[in-house]
Amino acid sequence: MTAPLAASGEEILRVQDVHRRFGGVAAVAGANFTVKRGSITGLLGPNGAGKTTLFNIIAGTLKPTQGEIHFDGRNVTGWRPDQLAQLGLTRTFQLARGLSDLSVLENFALYGKQQPGESLWRVFFDPMAVRRHEESVIRQAWAYAAQLNLAHVANNRTTDLSGGQKKLVELGRALIGEPKILLLDEPMAGVNPALAVELGKYLLEIRERGVTILVIEHNMSFVRQICDHVIVLAAGKVIAEGSFDAIRSNELVQSAYLGSSV
Repeated sequence: MTAPLAASGEEILRVQDVHRRFGGVAAVAGANFTVKRGSITGLLGPNGAGKTTLFNIIAGTLKPTQGEIHFDGRNVTGWRPDQLAQLGLTRTFQLARGLSDLSVLENFALYGKQQPGESLWRVFFDPMAVRRHEESVIRQAWAYAAQLNLAHVANNRTTDLSGGQKKLVELGRALIGEPKILLLDEPMAGVNPALAVELGKYLLEIRERGVTILVIEHNMSFVRQICDHVIVLAAGKVIAEGSFDAIRSNELVQSAYLGSSV
């Protein structure tokens, strides 16, 4: 059963006439949509539709050829990923990118927000404040490890984890940065069915804490379980949006997935 849409209805993200070309190929060709604050929105589409390219543009790893990205009331077109993370926009990747030689806890702690230890002045002249903050971050890291059922492997290197556990580490790293919106790129890829159900429940809990989620996913059961709203991309453009049930019966969507002309 799809979760109820958040009551606020306020826009947190707007993608406005975004294009991205690679040579003569248009990977994104005029995408337009908004994401409501406090919602879980699914971004669907067949392979090659431009979903990950669009994610990279929103997250700042690619610049659009044309168009604008607005986040939380600001035009953030062309902002760097670190600038967007400070503002509260964080993304995960389809292939988990944790630092393999670090433990789960160390991976989490590395992404703690506004760490005073990064300032040489604070390290030498206010070491107690640095130590207190580090201890606070470690407590946060343990809390996320427990919530994500990773406490028993918290001191293990991420290279020793299963594929599903690495996905959970990716999620925990993103959450410890206290995002306002979380972009998830195929979180179910390589995850076993039992863990997929648990992850869906956890994402609903995250939404209840006020974090907006935009997710690329091919697992339709997962999309139906968690998404308030669904946007379908094909050939770099939005061809349909609405509830999961409305999208499922849309003829344009069916044609796009079956490989017919859109």
